[in-house]
Amino acid sequence: MGEFELIRRYFAAAACARPGDELALGIGDDCALLELPPGEQLAVSTDTLVAGGHFPDPCDPFLLGQRALAVSVSDLAAMGAMPVAFTLALSLPAADPQWLNAFARGLDAMARQCGIRLAGGDTTRGPLCLTLSVFGRVPVGQALTRSGARPGDLLCVGGRLGDAAGALPLVLQQEQADPALAEPLLAHYWSPPPQLALGLALRGKATAALDISDGLLGDCGHIAAASGVALFVERERLPLSPALLAFAGREKALECALGGGDDYVLAFTLPPGELAALQAGADVHVVGWAEQGTGVHLLDAQGNEILAGRRGHVHFGG
Repeated sequence: MGEFELIRRYFAAAACARPGDELALGIGDDCALLELPPGEQLAVSTDTLVAGGHFPDPCDPFLLGQRALAVSVSDLAAMGAMPVAFTLALSLPAADPQWLNAFARGLDAMARQCGIRLAGGDTTRGPLCLTLSVFGRVPVGQALTRSGARPGDLLCVGGRLGDAAGALPLVLQQEQADPALAEPLLAHYWSPPPQLALGLALRGKATAALDISDGLLGDCGHIAAASGVALFVERERLPLSPALLAFAGREKALECALGGGDDYVLAFTLPPGELAALQAGADVHVVGWAEQGTGVHLLDAQGNEILAGRRGHVHFGG
């Protein structure tokens, strides 16, 4: 099967690849054409996922298709952007029709869930690797960034933490668990729902935001550095799921929440007066606050600063 036949059969024919809305011209030409409403900016993000590093190989290709797009669209949610389109660059060791069919179905299912259209991309032979670029739109001046946190802001997260990191021994088949515990953890690893509605709700309210991909402490360090503030995280206030607590125990669950990564939950700073209205419509938890200073500081139940064993994933760390 040639490259163009592969694209035509598995991707161009997908429901998510049909032109419409802001995608004026999709797969088939040298470039896609996007149209944005007046007064809106284009938000762009690119993610690369490498087999054996970002996901186990082999794995279920349907779940991989879902996960690959979900983690990319999460970046749009973190900016308060509405999804428009995405591109996919796919490196494959072989054009296996069964694998491609399942992967394309997973990709299309997540695309339709997120309301985003496949605009094009590239395929090539090589080690299994996926690079997705996502495009969104946001009104001028309303994009959420990492650089606006102020002393006195609350530090919040948009849901429970640590489930994906807790699921990793199950994903790698190093451990087993009762389905009642395993299924919700595995679902969060393979199909983390991008928090698009929360991102939109944070426009004009949050002072800084990002999505947690490499661990709460590590990612909050980006907000602290960009905003020029110190962030204080109260360990005992971290929201943990019953499944994670039952599977991993409290201490391990806290480790997963603080530094495990792959949550794709939004972390953001918020003036205290905005909290009540936001909590009325979203699963928002206060986990700390911002002060003058630098860095991220972890506190125990008595308010004493403690050291965290793992602060987050670093791709080229020692």
